[in-house]
Amino acid sequence: MDNAVLKHASYVLVHTPDMILHNGTTQTSEKQINPDSEYLKNISASIRSYEEVVSYAPNQAYIGNITPDDLRAIETPWYANGIANATRAGKYGEILPQDEFIALLKIADGFDLVQLSKDFVAAVTEKISQHPLLTGDVEKLGAGVELKNIEHAITAEHAEAIYHQGQLVGCVKKAHDIDLNLSAHVIYENLVVKASGALALSHLMENSGIEKDTIEYVIECSEEACGDMNQRGGGNFAKSIAEMCGAVNATGSDTRGFCAAPLHALVEAAALVKSGIYSNVAVVAGGATAKLGMNGKDHVKKGIPVLEDVLGGFAVLISANDGVSPVLRTDLVGRHTVGTGSSPQAVITALVTAPLDKAGLKITDIDKYSVEMQNPDVTKPAGAGDVPEANYKMIAALAVKRQELERTELLGFVQKNGMPGWAPTQGHIPSGVPYLGFAREDLTTGELNRTMIIGKGSLFLGRMTNLFDGVSIIVERNSGQVASDQQAVSQDEIKNLIAETMKDFASHLLSE
Repeated sequence: MDNAVLKHASYVLVHTPDMILHNGTTQTSEKQINPDSEYLKNISASIRSYEEVVSYAPNQAYIGNITPDDLRAIETPWYANGIANATRAGKYGEILPQDEFIALLKIADGFDLVQLSKDFVAAVTEKISQHPLLTGDVEKLGAGVELKNIEHAITAEHAEAIYHQGQLVGCVKKAHDIDLNLSAHVIYENLVVKASGALALSHLMENSGIEKDTIEYVIECSEEACGDMNQRGGGNFAKSIAEMCGAVNATGSDTRGFCAAPLHALVEAAALVKSGIYSNVAVVAGGATAKLGMNGKDHVKKGIPVLEDVLGGFAVLISANDGVSPVLRTDLVGRHTVGTGSSPQAVITALVTAPLDKAGLKITDIDKYSVEMQNPDVTKPAGAGDVPEANYKMIAALAVKRQELERTELLGFVQKNGMPGWAPTQGHIPSGVPYLGFAREDLTTGELNRTMIIGKGSLFLGRMTNLFDGVSIIVERNSGQVASDQQAVSQDEIKNLIAETMKDFASHLLSE
C-alpha cells in the first residue's frame, strides 16, 4: 500500500471586531459578572481596524504572503510594525472583512434563521458579487428585512444580535423553542464554523485546481459541535460544508479532540487514502467565536491592541500518491496514550522520540518541527510566554539528553529546526497545521527532506478526564516512486525472467 500525500493547504482569517464584544466568551462573561467594569469601558478603544489586521505580519504569514523565517526579520512586537502595502489576498487564502463574513453567514444558512437588514444587504451585495468565490451566492442574500423585525426577534424571541461597526444589522433566530442546543447563541456559533470552514475549503479547491466532484470525504475538526437535545454534538459540520462548497460526491464526519483534533483528522485522512477507500479527503476547520478576545483583559491592561480579533480557518487536501507531493508517514505516528502521563518529558517522548525510534531516526533528522504555533505577541502579555519556543527548547533538551545534540547547540536547534509562532489563538488552529502549506513547498521545491507536525490537546477541559492528549506525524519528501510504478516494474521483471527461462529451456531441449 502506498502512503497518502499532502496535496494542498489553504488558510483564511476573518476580522470580527464586533463579535469580540458580543460573542467572545471573555467579554460576554464579563458583561454578566461585572457589567460596569473598566475593561468593558475601555476595550473598544483597543480594537484594531481592518487595515491594521491586514498589515499585521503574523496574519500575512498565515495566508502565505510571507514565510515564518520572514517574521524573524521583523521587529517585535509585531503589532507595532505593520507591513506596508499588505494585501487581503494571499497565496493560501485571504483575510475577510466582517461585513462580507456576515453576508456569508446568511449564505450558509439553510433554515432562514439569519435575518439581515435591508440597508446592510444593500451595502454588502456589491462586495459579495465581486468576490471571486462568492459571486454565485449573491441571490441567497435576498432583499433583507426591516430593522424593526430584527429588533422584535431579539427582544421577544431571544434571537442573537449581529452587529457591524457598532450598529445592529441583523440577528440569528433560535431553531427550537426549548432546545438549548438549538438556541440562537449556539446556532450563531455553528454558522460561524460552517461559513468560515466553507470559505477555507473553497480556497483549497480554487488553489489546488481539484475538481469539486473528486473530493470523496470531508473531515471537520474544529472545536464546536452541532446537534440537538437528543444528540448533542452529533454533527455534521463536514457534510454541510461540503454541500455549501458544491462537493456533491463527498460524504464526511466530524472529529473532535480539543486542540489536537486537526492532527487526529490528518492521520485519519491519510489512513483512509492509504487504504484505498478514498482518493481525495479534505480536512477542514472553521473558527470559534468563543475564543475572540480570550486574553483581552491582559492586552487592554498592558495598553496593547486586542490581538485575538480574527476567526481562523483552514483546509488540507490529502490525496493518493502522485509521486511529487510530500508523503504522510502513517507508519510513523506519535501518540499520547492513556498511560503516557502528563509531564513535559513524557509528552515529548511519546510524540517525538517514539516515532523517530521506530524509524531509526534522531531528533536532529527532522528538518522542521511544527508544534503549537501560537503567536507570542498574543501569549506573552497574557503570561503564557512564547509557546512554540518553549516546545522547541523541550525537544532540544531531550536531544541533548539522548546525546544527539551538544548542550551548546541547543539554541541553534531552536533557531534552525523551529519557527516563530504566527497562528491566532483559536484553540485548534495553532496546533501544528499552520505550517502544512509551507511544508508542502519546503518538501518539494525547497531544500527540506523531513518535517514533524505535532498537535496537543487539553481533554480535561471537558471534565470527563484529567488526561492530556497529543498526536504527531512525520511528513517527508516524496521519493518519486508510487505503488503502481513499482508494481509495473516488478511485472516486467517477471516477464523477462519467464522469457529468459523459456529460452534456456528451449536451448536445453534442442541440445538433447
